[in-house]
Amino acid sequence: MHPKVMVWYRSVLAWIKLRNPLRVVVAGYLSYVVVGWLALCLPWSRADQSATWLDHLFTSVSAVSTTGLASVSTSDTYTWLGEAVVLVLIQLGGLGYMTVGSFIVLSTAGSLSPFRRRISRTSLSLPGGTDQNAFLRITVWYTLAVEAAGALLLHPHFAAAGAPSPWWQAVFHSVSAFCTAGFGLFNNSLENYRGDLGLNVIIILLSYLGAIGFIVVHDLWMSLRHLRPKVTLTTKIILTGTAWMSFLATVLFALDEPSVRSLPAGDRWLASLFQVMSAGTTVGFNTIPIGQLAASSLFLLTLVMMIGASPAGTGGGIKITTVTALWAEMVAVLRGRDTPTFLNREIPHPRLRAATAHMMFYCLVLAAGLYALSLFESAALADQLFECASALGTVGLSRGITGSLTAAGKIVLILLMFLGRIGPLALAMALLPE
Repeated sequence: MHPKVMVWYRSVLAWIKLRNPLRVVVAGYLSYVVVGWLALCLPWSRADQSATWLDHLFTSVSAVSTTGLASVSTSDTYTWLGEAVVLVLIQLGGLGYMTVGSFIVLSTAGSLSPFRRRISRTSLSLPGGTDQNAFLRITVWYTLAVEAAGALLLHPHFAAAGAPSPWWQAVFHSVSAFCTAGFGLFNNSLENYRGDLGLNVIIILLSYLGAIGFIVVHDLWMSLRHLRPKVTLTTKIILTGTAWMSFLATVLFALDEPSVRSLPAGDRWLASLFQVMSAGTTVGFNTIPIGQLAASSLFLLTLVMMIGASPAGTGGGIKITTVTALWAEMVAVLRGRDTPTFLNREIPHPRLRAATAHMMFYCLVLAAGLYALSLFESAALADQLFECASALGTVGLSRGITGSLTAAGKIVLILLMFLGRIGPLALAMALLPE
């Protein structure tokens, strides 16, 4: 090996071996990206040889971060092998770094090392007192069960519509929906299926089941088995916050967006719910053209994308728990109270500090990303803001400018997507010296 490469390799190992769990997580996701990128560059993975190495890197980062933004068409650019590589990257990114490895260790050795437990707790944002072994097992089996059920339910819809390889379409879209990745094998996402009630409902359920987070799933499972007297405050906050955000945004979208107002009532509300769900869960599918949305609808979806999904789930964004904590603090200040509460429960001060730091850092990264993109691109600023919010929130919705970005613009979005998957604040904590 070249001496300079060896020096770089040893420096990276020394950085990781400081035994900071966040650094191990960052290095783990980077390894997924690099391996996926190299696999997509193989001649057997490419159907279109005109795609550049940067396009393959963009696709790899987008899949690992479960974003769904694409600078090239997935179905036109990649062979079946290339599509399979994208699907594996989506699955690994959706489950999260350490989950698969820790599950294998548990299945073979029966226990995790103390350091692996620290990394798993960090990467999954587990609250104190959680049984990690049970959590990991439930997470993996729940994921596989839901994705398998989703594929079985989607297959008849793709077959009836005459889609090529309906079983592959069903599996690909089921995994992509549950992992809130938004990658699809149709160049116009799911616009051709806007009127298919069954398919829309299945995608909506898959996306919400992934986005609500594995913490909620574990908590509900423990409660149903009577191993816990009641669900935790975190679960109540996630479910309540997600329901209110989805309801309010769907009503506003259906009442205001011109492209859905002309549809029959049923289709109008279904399309509105689907598009709000897509932004809120950060799944990134669309059944109506995003490029034709009114400015008010575009702004509404941008806000929903920024809020995003839940911690320890497959979605991105600021997270619903962060927003509800800051809402509780705002209400407490307005009412002159010393203690912020949500659902009649006190919000702990450490959670408020973390929420404030997360929100501030997220906004700073979004502003920096938008400024950097505007230096290299000539598209309208509103389109650039939507693209940046979609990348950082790991959403994947686009106004149609992704494919026309310059190389520098693609690099900006690559950084935003990776930051969105790791979490801007978590990455900063990993990069800072001890």
